[in-house]
Amino acid sequence: MLQRIQTIWILLSVLAAAFLYITGQDVEIFGNAPIVSIASIVLVLIGAFSLFSFKNRKRQIMLNNISIIINALLIGILVYWVQNLSGGIDFPEKGIEPVFPLIAVICLFIANIFIKKDERLVKSVDRLR
Repeated sequence: MLQRIQTIWILLSVLAAAFLYITGQDVEIFGNAPIVSIASIVLVLIGAFSLFSFKNRKRQIMLNNISIIINALLIGILVYWVQNLSGGIDFPEKGIEPVFPLIAVICLFIANIFIKKDERLVKSVDRLR
């Protein structure tokens, strides 16, 4: 059901991926390949699919785990990018991009906890029948 608490956490991770897409337009890591933009779009699509697959909790957990892996890779890539950036105090937005995948990972971990809690509740109710 869409009114569950894990829906809010998955939606927050999708919003973090959307904000990464908006702020990550100037990130160039390996030449001109838009790796961050493509990964952000993939994360938004996976998150939307996970959001609307609420009837299949195992698929939802699997999609969230895939998103966590992609976000962890993005954190590594973006930290590498921030380390290689030039500029000092004149560039106030330096380092904001790795925060969004970190927020998404935390939200997805919390969503997985609540999905597993729902799965246990459904199993316990089925056991009582």
